[in-house]
Amino acid sequence: MRIAIVNDLALAVEVLRRLVRSVPEYEVAWTAANGIEAVEKCARDRPDLILMDLIMPLMDGAQATRIIMKQSSCAILVVTATVAGNADKVFAALSAGALDAVATPVFGPGGGIAGGEDLLRKIAVMGKLIAFAGRESLGAPPPRPLVVPTHPPRLVVLGASTGGPNAVAIILRGLPKNLGAAVVIVQHLDVQFAPALVEWLGNQTDLPVSLIRENLMPEAGEVYVAGTNDHLVVNADLTFHYTAKPIDYPYRPSVDEFFLSLGRYWPQPGIACLLTGMGRDGAQGLLALRRAGWRTMAQDERTCIVYGMPRAAVEAGAVGQLLPVEDISAAILNEARKGRIS
Repeated sequence: MRIAIVNDLALAVEVLRRLVRSVPEYEVAWTAANGIEAVEKCARDRPDLILMDLIMPLMDGAQATRIIMKQSSCAILVVTATVAGNADKVFAALSAGALDAVATPVFGPGGGIAGGEDLLRKIAVMGKLIAFAGRESLGAPPPRPLVVPTHPPRLVVLGASTGGPNAVAIILRGLPKNLGAAVVIVQHLDVQFAPALVEWLGNQTDLPVSLIRENLMPEAGEVYVAGTNDHLVVNADLTFHYTAKPIDYPYRPSVDEFFLSLGRYWPQPGIACLLTGMGRDGAQGLLALRRAGWRTMAQDERTCIVYGMPRAAVEAGAVGQLLPVEDISAAILNEARKGRIS
């Protein structure tokens, strides 16, 4: 895998270069000291993955990510020293198309590298995501067994990946407090950034936003965000649970696993929407929900950062409505007026 490094600090570049070269299958494609240089070099020589810093002179990493995804689209991993202190820029980069974010490794005592294992693990996951992006993964949905006789709220469920935070925020801004449904979000994102995503989304909407806890049952008028590297599911007791399986599935948390569990157990159809993202995660689950009577939507190609997940769902026949992201909240409210979710 050819990996580019974008960072204005020579010491950080050296740390990243050593880590990349420590894996025989990886090579450093090129380095850049700011966003402008990264945009220019990527246009000439597109790597498999870019390790993108956020705080740089001339052009920051979020703006560079936005331009690269429009002009020379490739996988981008944000690597920054102060993730917590730059949450707005982190989510700006993720909304623009970066796949994930990780803290920058540093030289430790004795010349060792602290944080190197986390970065290499992320790079390995990125490699799997890139490989998965073109792989067929659809199959027949599982049978839907009987459900327990309870009265849980109606659900609006959103699955997203590359560029997802901004798409989710746009939808949430258009939903009123009296929606009459619980909103559940499954966004491909590492657990360490989930609390920051909750805080960031909470500033975009009047609806209360919280991380999903084990054994929690959703309530109408609340927004819930999957909050671990394990997959979110609902079980027969109609409460949220996290599971590590399938372990080798690179999309974490998996939209498919959550949607499929709803198709098995949730007693009343709601609304499911698949948003911008690389790969095919969510298509199989969305198809299962459509067959179970749910209203299904997907973000259209024009407004997607990456039209991978919605395209896969369309090809599978899983999408009832294909909409620009700015029209999705209105479509959800239209279904509410029809009595679909209230």
